[in-house]
Formats: sequence, C-alpha cells, structure tokens
Amino acid sequence: MVNILFTSVGRRVELLRAFRCAYADMSLQGTIVALDIDPLAPALAVADRPYIVPRMKSPDYIPQLVEICRRESVQAVFPLIDPDIPLLAEHREAIEATGARLAVVPLEATKIASDKWITSQFFQSVGVPTPRSWLPEEVDPPHAQYPLFIKPRFGSASKQTFQIDNERELVFFSSYVNQPIIQECLTGPEITNDVVCDLSGDVLAVISRQRIEVRWGEVAKGITIYNPDITEACVKIAQALPALGPITVQCMMHEGIPYFTEINARFGGGVPLGIAAGVDSPRMLLSRLAGIPFEKPPLGSYQVGLYMSRFDESQFITQADYERMASHHL
Repeated sequence: MVNILFTSVGRRVELLRAFRCAYADMSLQGTIVALDIDPLAPALAVADRPYIVPRMKSPDYIPQLVEICRRESVQAVFPLIDPDIPLLAEHREAIEATGARLAVVPLEATKIASDKWITSQFFQSVGVPTPRSWLPEEVDPPHAQYPLFIKPRFGSASKQTFQIDNERELVFFSSYVNQPIIQECLTGPEITNDVVCDLSGDVLAVISRQRIEVRWGEVAKGITIYNPDITEACVKIAQALPALGPITVQCMMHEGIPYFTEINARFGGGVPLGIAAGVDSPRMLLSRLAGIPFEKPPLGSYQVGLYMSRFDESQFITQADYERMASHHL
C-alpha cells in the first residue's frame, strides 16, 4: 500500500488521474487523498479520500493535516500551490512524525524559491545565466534601458507581471506592484522544465516544454523541446537547492541562451504534457515510494515536438452531492 496526499488540489484533475493510471499500470494498491477548502474543487471528485480543510492561514490547518496523514496512513505529501510550500516545510517535523514524507524542499530553500530576488541571486551563485535584476530603488527611471519587466518578489501564477516600455510606466508600476523586482526584458520563448526528483533528492528526469499560450498563469498550449544546456542547468539547480520531490524551473531563451528566472518547488501545471511525452513522473515516484526498482531513463529520452492543447471539462453534481462533499471534514 502506497497512500499519497495532495494539498490544495483545485483543478489538478489530470495530475490525479495520471497517478491513478500509474497505480493501475503497476498493479499497486494505494489511496489518493486530496485536500481543498472548496467542495466544488474539481480534483476532489477524482480522489479516493477527499477532505475539506480550513484555509492555510488558519491555526487549525496543520493539526488537521497531521491528523489526516495519520488517519489515512499517508506515505508522501505533495503540495500543488506555492503558498503551501513554506508552511509545510516549517512543520516538517510534525507532519513526518506521522510516517509521511514531505515532497517539499528544505525550509531555507523555500526562501530561495518564493522570493524572486533571492532566486536571482541563487542562480548567480550556482553559475547559470539569469536576467539582470534590480530592486526599485536601484533603478533610475530617466536613464533606465527599456524595455524592462516587473513582477512581485513573492508572486505566483503570473499575477501583477508587466512589460515596462518607458519612464512613466516604470514609475507607475513600481508603486502598483506589491514588493516588486525589476528585470531586463528578454524576448525569447519561455521554457518550463519539469524536474522530477525523488524524496531523497535524486534527479530522475528533466523534461522541457515551451509555452505557447497561458491562461490564469497556467499553460494552455505548449510543445516539448530538448536543449542539453537547459537540462544540465536544471540538474545543477535541483542539486544545489536541494530539491526533495518534483520542482518546476522557468527560463527564457534569448539569442540561443537560456536565462533562468523562477523556481516553483512543486508539480507544474503543465506536467501532463511531460507524462504524455514519455516521462511518467507518477510511476517513477510511486516506484521509489514502494521500493520497486526501475531503471532511470537517460536525460532527454522523451518525445520532442509533442503539442498539448487544453480544454475545459465540466463536472455536474447535485445538491446532495455537494452537501456530501462539503461534509468531508475530520
């Protein structure tokens, strides 16, 4: 039995289905536990054990998470949104005392991933290219070289991110964006890299996918690519962090060079494309959790040129179904 838990499952139906397929393909027994604050979160409907929990900031959240892990004999906990990660890392001892293991980077590494300014300094220390970056007080608007790019230091889902083309925009957005970081604006395509690491930090695979269209901060259309320089840098980043469980690394191509911009220490929203291309990360992770040997594929051994085009799928539940889901508390 390998029981796993996902926090803040939201719309991640494809990911949970991919894990269910991996269980079936491996003839492995196990339970998928899913948490969310909203009874209408679509992914709750595809979990074996859905739970409605308090908001992350509630003092009851961690005690309830710990009790769910104990009750369901959870062996691994995977966060699915960025704000969950520092909180889980902070309470690692209490959570792992239940027998569950956290697929979460160490607490110090959460600061690297969550603060884009520290992320930029981390990339420099690791020796991978990163855009030139400044804090607002370090930029002189009349003499800055435009275009620039501004985003929150602690943001996620591409919220409050803007290209800046002139002095007036820089002055405005520097006060509009919450705790901003300013970077040189790079023109090339954005590449998202799913770095699959096990819970001991071993890098199992890296798959790169170019974003074609993004909706609500998540990829809607993309294509798999392979660039050995990107793959090598992602391995270096994962080992230096260090990564414990899957992470997502973002970079921008500019004049043939990848410039690394962000780290999301969790499964990326577009990971189903990587799975479809041959990197079955759910199967890899379940194998490691179950102690089932498998041979790591060579880095870059996945289908390149595979497109993904997403669409919405509706779920319909009755009032009785809703009330039953809403009652799934401890």
